[in-house]
Amino acid sequence: MNKPFPNKTNISPYITPEGHKHLSEELSYLWKIKRPQVTQAVAEAAAMGDRSENAEYIYGKKQLRQIDSRIRFLTGRLNELIVVDRTPKDTSRVYFGAWVEIEDSDGNVYRYRIVGPDEFDADRGFISIDSPMAKALLRRTEGEEVIVRRPDGTASFVVISIRY
Repeated sequence: MNKPFPNKTNISPYITPEGHKHLSEELSYLWKIKRPQVTQAVAEAAAMGDRSENAEYIYGKKQLRQIDSRIRFLTGRLNELIVVDRTPKDTSRVYFGAWVEIEDSDGNVYRYRIVGPDEFDADRGFISIDSPMAKALLRRTEGEEVIVRRPDGTASFVVISIRY
């Protein structure tokens, strides 16, 4: 689960249709299923009497605050997102939503999809459009060399393939 972003001014508002669906489903789940369950549990714990030493009550209230915080974030973020649901006119270049295969100087091949900051997932190869790698890849074509600035120095890659 992604956390709210502390600096909203530097993040892109773009999201794939799949990412938007995922966030919408999370919001619906929290609002319609999880929050009512926790509210019921808190009410039951409160009925037991002394709330000051009631662990179920205290934990339930904490859970409600976390759920409400996430609901507020998701509601606000979904209102400002721009769903990118079409491929670009020039599919020979890397743009938002592209799957890109790159090769480093040692012959290692990496496969990434450029997505919005709300849906990045390193395990699936989804990188944020705001990341240094994605910024270096944008508008590149197959065969082009890409230099990426990293905290430990620069790295060089060649774009092998682009698909949408």
